[in-house]
Amino acid sequence: MVQSNYDDKNSFLYPRDRYHGKFQPNNLVFNANLQEFAQKIGYITSLETAGKLSPEIAFSQIEALWKKLEDSKNKLGIGSDISV
Repeated sequence: MVQSNYDDKNSFLYPRDRYHGKFQPNNLVFNANLQEFAQKIGYITSLETAGKLSPEIAFSQIEALWKKLEDSKNKLGIGSDISV
């Protein structure tokens, strides 16, 4: 099967790694949320480094993403004792 250019670009812009931890649905969902967090942090830091975002805006966006990730962790019932 040949991938379209859209699939190639999508894979490049939004890479996803396989989950290697203990399989539980909540862990899998949190892993996806964590990967999305890391990807967005990369974009924000790149934009700030290039001068496209001010440090204050970058910080507030990162802070909002962190709170969203924390909320996800709490809603999913993920504890600090995650075993790998």
